Amino acid sequence: MRLRSTAIGLMALMLLGASAPVVALPTVTIKSCSDGDTCTTTTGENVRLACIDTPELKGENARPAPAMAAKYHLNGMLMSQKVGIRRITTDRYGRTVAELFIDGTNVQQAMVASGHAEIFWRYASQCPWTR
Repeated sequence: MRLRSTAIGLMALMLLGASAPVVALPTVTIKSCSDGDTCTTTTGENVRLACIDTPELKGENARPAPAMAAKYHLNGMLMSQKVGIRRITTDRYGRTVAELFIDGTNVQQAMVASGHAEIFWRYASQCPWTR
């Protein structure tokens, strides 16, 4: 299964990267996550998690059950938590596209490793861990 092999590969990458020096990042506090790859900070900043994609809650390609599982998983990790943020760009909806880190763990990698997200290959070049 492609997703499982991706998760195993990412776990290996995370272990290899564990000894890399940690760079001090600005922090934000997450108010809530509206789906598996979008969160809002307590200051109202909408953050789209870079380099990953999760199932859609609504629309033509909706997959509600896995979409809700991804949303709940992300909220469980981040809601009311102070996280490190590496801002990359702004998307067409005005959201900040960024990588998030909690306790030194890359949130995007954790979402992929848990099976709730896949690497969004179209934008993967924005995140060094996808290489």
